[in-house]
Amino acid sequence: MALSARNRLTGEVTSIETSGPTAEVTVETEGGETAAAVITTDSVDRLGLSEGETVDAVIKATDVMVRNN
Repeated sequence: MALSARNRLTGEVTSIETSGPTAEVTVETEGGETAAAVITTDSVDRLGLSEGETVDAVIKATDVMVRNN
């Protein structure tokens, strides 16, 4: 599949925390950074996501949120 997004990070799914219809998926990138996304639980199922799986996180520059830990 071809994508126009340039911000793509490869990493490993380290956790999937579900809450009702949504899930927070956390990915540790090859560079050691952590990225998290909130997606629907239907998307988790459709994509067959599981902890330990290697994935590509695609980031749209207009949809980035920053939080202070």
